[in-house]
Order: sequence, then C-alpha cells, then structure tokens
Amino acid sequence: MFWEEDKDESVSQVSDEVVDLVYQIRCKCLPLDHAFALSGAIRSALPWIEDEPGVGIHLIHGAESGNGWIRPEDDGGALLHLSRRSRMTLRMPKARIEDARALSGQTLDIDGYRLAIGEAKVKLFSTLSTQFARYVVVPAGIDRTDEEAFMAAAAEQLLRTLGLRVRKMLCGRAHALRHPDGDLHTRSVMLADLEPADAIKVQQQALGDHRLLGCGLFIPHKGISAVHQATSDKKT
Repeated sequence: MFWEEDKDESVSQVSDEVVDLVYQIRCKCLPLDHAFALSGAIRSALPWIEDEPGVGIHLIHGAESGNGWIRPEDDGGALLHLSRRSRMTLRMPKARIEDARALSGQTLDIDGYRLAIGEAKVKLFSTLSTQFARYVVVPAGIDRTDEEAFMAAAAEQLLRTLGLRVRKMLCGRAHALRHPDGDLHTRSVMLADLEPADAIKVQQQALGDHRLLGCGLFIPHKGISAVHQATSDKKT
C-alpha cells in the first residue's frame, strides 16, 4: 500500500479532448464476464476503433458491483442483471464522437444476449481526487499474487508515462477476464489525493494494456476513506 499525508488541491479546467460517451441501453442481462464478447461486437460495428488511439470500452456493471470496489463472483456462467438505468460507455477522442454515435439504433449480440443501443451523451471527465480502475492487467513477469510487486510496477508506469508520482494507491482483488488466447489476470487499482490536472490525466490515459477490453480505464470514485479502513481491518 502507498499512503502519504494529504496535500492541498488545485483547480484545473476539464479538457474535452477525450471524453466518455454514455449510451442508453436496453438489455435484461449479460454474461458477467462479457469483456471479449462486448469488445468484439463493438469492434465489428465500429471497425475504425482498432487503430484509434485513446479509445476504450468500459465493461457494463450493475448496482451489485458496489461502486466498483466489490464485484460479484463469476462461477463460469453467472449473469449480470441490468436495470433501465444501466448504461454502456465508450472512452472516445473528441474528433471521433460523431462517428461513434453510429452505434445508436443498433442491436448487438453479446454471447447470445441482445443489447439494444440508444442515444448517447457526452460526459466530461471528473476532477475528483480519487480515481478507480476496475481492471488493470498484471504486467508480464509479475507474480499475479504479489500485490506489492504489482503496485510497484503500476506506480513506475504512472511515473514513466504520465510523470505522476503516486502518493496514495490501493490494490483490490485479483480477477481473470476470459480471453481465447488465455485469461487476462487483472487487479483493481484506486488512486487518491490526486491534483485535478492529474485526475484528468489518468482518465485520458490507460494504465496497462487492453483498453478495448475495459482494462486500465479510470473512473471517478467518491472517496477512499472507507475502502482504506476496510482494507486495514482485513489485515488486523
């Protein structure tokens, strides 16, 4: 765990060069592990995203995800039951927003489940000082059971690619995303006490590989105190 003392926050203007495009959807349920199927369906509908830097595909989550930190367990065939408030989100460069709206009105087949896509709205990134990535791929050569090695590698990449020195970071549960070429072993990552400019930066940039499978994409989190306390309690 990385944990230093708090510091003052500054004010930063939110850039719209990369945004989240949030689609209304109609879908009763999806496989809990739908990363590969969803990515494949969207790639087929929007083939240009393969070569477009900055694009990411968020996985779809229900209310039982516990704001991202707690995730339902997958027994190999679990289903994610969705409400009318569920949304699908693509991370998209500003220049491609109108192209990505072509998804509206389409119905995708996600492993046999119909996902009807409605209108999309642009959502700017948040300056909240706590940012959370549900799935960050464990780098090659790192023991996936070694939390400290994983966090050290994540901190090094954030410093190298973004110039960001991590002050507060928590590592969550390990999770494997199924993939035809072999499971992708991931961990959730929460960063706290970020300056507004750095909060925007980590949302614009992914941490690790496989953005089109929902990995490395940061979203704002309301706070880290309760998670920090829960993590500390587990170790006592």
